[in-house]
Amino acid sequence: MRNQSGESYAATKYHEFKVKEPCTLTEFISKQMSGISRNKLKDILKGHGVTVDYKLVTKYDFPLQSGMLVRISKHRRSTELVNKWVKIVYEDKDIIVIEKAAGILSMAATAKQFCIKTVLDEYFQRRHFKCHAHCVHRLDRDTSGLMMYAKSIEAAKIMQDDWKGRVFDRRYCAVLQGEMEQEGGTVKSYLTDNKAYVTFSSPTDNGGKLAITHFHRLETANGYTLAEMRLETGRKNQIRVHMQDIGYPVVGDPKYGLENTYMPNPIGRLCLHAFRLFFYHPITGQKMEFETPIPTAFRNILTGKEKKEDLSE
Repeated sequence: MRNQSGESYAATKYHEFKVKEPCTLTEFISKQMSGISRNKLKDILKGHGVTVDYKLVTKYDFPLQSGMLVRISKHRRSTELVNKWVKIVYEDKDIIVIEKAAGILSMAATAKQFCIKTVLDEYFQRRHFKCHAHCVHRLDRDTSGLMMYAKSIEAAKIMQDDWKGRVFDRRYCAVLQGEMEQEGGTVKSYLTDNKAYVTFSSPTDNGGKLAITHFHRLETANGYTLAEMRLETGRKNQIRVHMQDIGYPVVGDPKYGLENTYMPNPIGRLCLHAFRLFFYHPITGQKMEFETPIPTAFRNILTGKEKKEDLSE
């Protein structure tokens, strides 16, 4: 697609360069964009303005190989949308990938309810984009992390009709109550809701939906476990219920705690974060790979730093 001046869409959004010989990312950008300051380069990387072979890269010493395609945004992504609930990670004419904060709905449950879609639609309107945000998957209100929204009905339908085929890696990290002994495993059960919208799990078919969660212990300390989860299915409250099933509920989860007993909440939020989202672009078919770091606050719980700060207040 080209604009009125004949430029491709990509050319209006990015500087594109082909790598001719191995080097680090900063060496390459400094050479291609002569005169760019080190601070400016850091701002671009920090603002999610660089992709390598269509994958977001933020490491300044990322190794480049011959033939790779480097794209550098012509706009500072970090300043395109300033909002405490949403940070834009990637955007093109068909999709937008964002990092959601904890405490906001992915999509409104009732008319005029504030949600991520509200924020994105207002952002599109301010920038005079003739599009709307179409929600193709959801995160719980209190879960943070990566989400993708379609900017057209066509892109949304492609993702919704073949979500499992399009999304090839989706992972979460969580802080769990208790120190997990096993290295990892798989939880498989059927999930169904009662009239109070509480999700129940059953090892046998109870008329609910089959849910499968793979989990892996990353580290344990001070009565907590930092773990990674990979989903085969995307059911409501799946991770929270499955971690309760194995006796290690997510920290900060009052709904699915151990027999509804008190659970310490050192950081005042549900400790669940969607840190990886890999999928095939609905229009171009390109592999799109996005990751965010494990929240520092999650690691601080294991070191005891968060609890020490709470006691000092």
